[in-house]
Amino acid sequence: MGLLTGDALFSVAVAVAVFLLLVDLMHRRQRWAARYPPGPLPVPGLGNLLQVDFQNVPYSFYKLQHQFGDVFSLQFAWTPVVVVNGLAAAREVLVNHGEDTSDRPQIPTQELLGFTPRAQGVIGAPYGPTWREQRRFCVSTLRNFGLGKKSLEQWVNEEAACLCDAFANHAGKPFHPNALLSKAVCNVIASLIYARRFEYDDSIGIRMTQLLEDSMREDNGLLLQVVNSMPLLLHIPWVAAKVLPAQRSIMALLKELLTEHNTAWDPDQPPRDLTDAFLTEVHKAKGNSESSFNDENLRLVVSELFTAGMVTTSITMSWALLLMILHPDVQRRVQQEIDEVIGQGRPPEMADQARMPFTNAVIHEVQRFADIIPMGVPHMASRDTEVQGFCIPKGTMLMINLSSVLKDETVWEKPLQFHPGHFLDAEGRFVKREGFMPFSAGPRTCLGEPLARMELFLFFTCLLQRFSFSVPEGQPRPSDRGILSFILAPSPYQLCALPR
Repeated sequence: MGLLTGDALFSVAVAVAVFLLLVDLMHRRQRWAARYPPGPLPVPGLGNLLQVDFQNVPYSFYKLQHQFGDVFSLQFAWTPVVVVNGLAAAREVLVNHGEDTSDRPQIPTQELLGFTPRAQGVIGAPYGPTWREQRRFCVSTLRNFGLGKKSLEQWVNEEAACLCDAFANHAGKPFHPNALLSKAVCNVIASLIYARRFEYDDSIGIRMTQLLEDSMREDNGLLLQVVNSMPLLLHIPWVAAKVLPAQRSIMALLKELLTEHNTAWDPDQPPRDLTDAFLTEVHKAKGNSESSFNDENLRLVVSELFTAGMVTTSITMSWALLLMILHPDVQRRVQQEIDEVIGQGRPPEMADQARMPFTNAVIHEVQRFADIIPMGVPHMASRDTEVQGFCIPKGTMLMINLSSVLKDETVWEKPLQFHPGHFLDAEGRFVKREGFMPFSAGPRTCLGEPLARMELFLFFTCLLQRFSFSVPEGQPRPSDRGILSFILAPSPYQLCALPR
């Protein structure tokens, strides 16, 4: 009887194994289609998950690009992925075929953050009417509240002055600048979303910046990729508890802020900020089940704008100051231009940028060299598409390797070095390069790009107008190699800020 039971169990195990193998083959059948991009051979079940170093994805893709070309394929468990590298292929996907490649893949772990069919935010929303409705709303509302106008420029300058005062409080002694930069940038986006400012010692602001820092470390890694590729694992409580804990805490904190904010909302008064403007649209959409203006989506739109607007700019500013202490000759040239164009008697203005080609080139080169979002946000093909002669089937996840564009050896003279000359012509005039793509390109271009450009110029020039930055005496020269999660942040460093 025992032998019979063992035979039966063996037969069941073989049947299950054959079934899983057939399912696996079914999910990877498109790899056998004509003109499908080449790639490494996937193993059953896991695909190529173990062949990619998720702690250093750009380097893994760099090696695969040199082996298989600018367009290659991967299999993340049962999820087909095509990786696009280099300027020519990236532009073909993002711009030439933008209408066919701007969808978003379903990310199962986003359900843990509150994403539902009726609440999909704006950055993560599928390409279609809902995304267009929310993007149009965000762009027009941010413009109404000052984006591109003197009013917001003045607000950024006032915050830059507060940031400079905080730097001055260190009296030339060594300190880590990251937290102060995060708080300053946080206040700019908070003014647009919540019409409020956090003092630098405010407990909510401190908690927010710490959670955002923690979230950057959890955005990558093998566990997240495995769970997204095998979403059934999310039904195991101890697995789900390990996924995105900091991001869930951020969502809970933002919900608290929204609840506090909404108690003071008066529909009969003009909107004070983007949240009020969204609530006005929710009020108008009552009874319309098709509208994307609802309370659940408000939290997602606000969280996406808040975190994206805060993290990317503050990290870029951290890179900018690091590169200034590593390249004091560049810092001196920027300060010389500031002194000639602006002087010390007034704060900088966006109108100054056109007369400051070297400073403008330095800011652009910081963004290129820092390469803070090397893989961008995943796209998905909404219909069969041909790229560089390869066929990309509908439903395929697309990863645009922005790092390969910003470091493309055919575009940049010194792709792996910090070299402001990349953005200057022979006469020293600023030149914007086609390969400059830190905000991505095409329909999904970062909607916060105008705000980020304003903040980077005003914060950077304000700080270098007031201070000279240096490596603390006796400390080793910090590294210009970053720490990668979803965002590439500089390794922790200290600097000294000496008044000029």
